[in-house]
Amino acid sequence: MATYVVGDIQGCLEPLKCLLQTVKFDPEVDVLWSAGDIVNRGPDCLGTMRFLYDMRDSLVMVLGNHDLHLLAVASGARRPSRSDTLDAILEAPDREPLLNWLLHQPLIHHEHGYTLVHAGIPPQWSIKKALKRAREVESVLRGPDCIAFFKAMYGNEPAIWSGDLEGMERLRVITNYLTRMRFCTRKGKLDLESKGAEAPKGSKKVDAWFAHKHRKAADDPILFGHWAALEGRTSTPNAIGLDTGCIWGGSLSLYCLDTRAWTHCRCKDGQPVH
Repeated sequence: MATYVVGDIQGCLEPLKCLLQTVKFDPEVDVLWSAGDIVNRGPDCLGTMRFLYDMRDSLVMVLGNHDLHLLAVASGARRPSRSDTLDAILEAPDREPLLNWLLHQPLIHHEHGYTLVHAGIPPQWSIKKALKRAREVESVLRGPDCIAFFKAMYGNEPAIWSGDLEGMERLRVITNYLTRMRFCTRKGKLDLESKGAEAPKGSKKVDAWFAHKHRKAADDPILFGHWAALEGRTSTPNAIGLDTGCIWGGSLSLYCLDTRAWTHCRCKDGQPVH
């Protein structure tokens, strides 16, 4: 039995199959963890959703920002973006079971001493706090205020957490931390505009969320995706970056928790390069 973790798939089904075949993944005994963003931008989003749905008993996944965007569009709360490749899912005869399954996935998974999250954990939160905050959003996703949340989900403000926040502003900043964060200050003020691998010039306070000294989850291994520009490279062994830019001509990457071994599949236009 082995547990593997895969980065952002984004509709690149064939590279995912290539990885699983390479490691001889057996769904009867092995488990696949996904860091989220299973759809959008890639060539086969519907096929990817169906593939993962069919293996759901051997799958653990967390929601990424593109997954939440799909749910928002499907609910009618948001118009599709020009770069979206979600039409096949939205028009599929089996869209309802697929979307309902996606809706019930968590924002964080903690097991075997590892924490799986799409974007990261802000410096001011412990893993315990992050799990608690994630549950607030998850309960709304599965409740009667789901569409209201999707309508209010988009936006960069508030840029920093406060325990006094209430309602949709509170839920939005939690969601932004867990699914969109790259750079922030040591106190957790978000910079959601910068997307490169290096901290923005001219600001000594802003750095990668995992690079801040004395962050509360520094001793906890965190598996995350979302940040293709890093190409999987971080400044700490406890921050394990999984997004290696499959959709951008990089690779799709698989990490084995048991052996700490990496397996990569080089990609072009969302397809394996042999």
